[in-house]
Amino acid sequence: MEDELIPGLPQEIARECLVRVPFIAFRTVHAVCKLWKRDLESASFHRHRKSLGLDRPVVVLAQSEPPPVVAASADGEKSYPSPLLYRLALFEPTTGAWSSLPPIPGRPHGLPLFCQLAAVGRELVVVGGWDPRTWAASDEVHVYDLVSGVWRCGARMPGPRRSFFACAASEERAAVFIAGGHDESKNALRSALAYDVAADAWMQLPDMARERDECRGVFASGGFHVVGGYPTEAQGQFSRSAETFDVATWRWNAMEEGRLEEAACPRTCVVGGDGRVYMCRQAGQVVVLEEGGGAWRRVADLPREVRVALQMVAWEGGFMVLGSGTQRGAQVAYILDIESSDGEGKGTKWRKVELQREYSGHAQAGCCFHI
Repeated sequence: MEDELIPGLPQEIARECLVRVPFIAFRTVHAVCKLWKRDLESASFHRHRKSLGLDRPVVVLAQSEPPPVVAASADGEKSYPSPLLYRLALFEPTTGAWSSLPPIPGRPHGLPLFCQLAAVGRELVVVGGWDPRTWAASDEVHVYDLVSGVWRCGARMPGPRRSFFACAASEERAAVFIAGGHDESKNALRSALAYDVAADAWMQLPDMARERDECRGVFASGGFHVVGGYPTEAQGQFSRSAETFDVATWRWNAMEEGRLEEAACPRTCVVGGDGRVYMCRQAGQVVVLEEGGGAWRRVADLPREVRVALQMVAWEGGFMVLGSGTQRGAQVAYILDIESSDGEGKGTKWRKVELQREYSGHAQAGCCFHI
């Protein structure tokens, strides 16, 4: 009896029941007993779920909590909302379900502003950002296990406290790569680091060829690609160039001039499930970089409701775009299945996401897991 996953059922039948538990219930199942905990944490459990087609994309967003409604008191005085707090929201594209992750212990003022999120296996890594009370840059690292529902503190990010740096995760290496950004004196940086999540250790990488503040990082084809950004002496003048750190050779490849289509902030740049790089044009289209690093091709026109303060998250076969139609406009979100696009932006069917008020806040960062 003590070794039975579900008393009275053969082990293989009990395991078939467990692998069909929806992701949202993992934390509860994990806490039931040692046998269920061990099974849920095993690699074979997740391989079996995947073989049955039960793995699903799960989007994690650093999202502001909705501000309280401003109301007038009996004497006519208005009460004003307090500064926005950011928290971690979960969205399951397959079901449309929203939920929240437990807050980081000891952080009553919410997530660090402008922190970076990275998905490594079944662990969420939260890196850097600003203290929401003082706006001081943080070197903190926090790691959340999506299966056990437990937070742990990671080793602090070494070197100068940086902001607005490139960040991307390598599943194969189980590591988070960062590069660029600026220090506390607003000097753009060339330095780069890698965080080994399992070992809880940082490694220094060779410097990039150029300083890159407000650059974007993506991981594809065995390389950490750092795109755009600008140097200290050219604040806000974004470059179209890119550099790639080859993990196999442990060095940066030659600079690629003109890699981006526009000299603009590359914050929407993402890698799709097909391994290709996508991003949003300022003119309101989603574009994809052709294989071999050639031209950018239009995939779809963005819905008119989503043109400002964009955030983009991709998964196997699709992606979600969040934003608003105007400055300070209401937040909206749409999903596009990549296979449904005609490649010319015509007749493409976007699917609008139902946003409850609780999950209608501005999204500063995002990443996606397959659970």
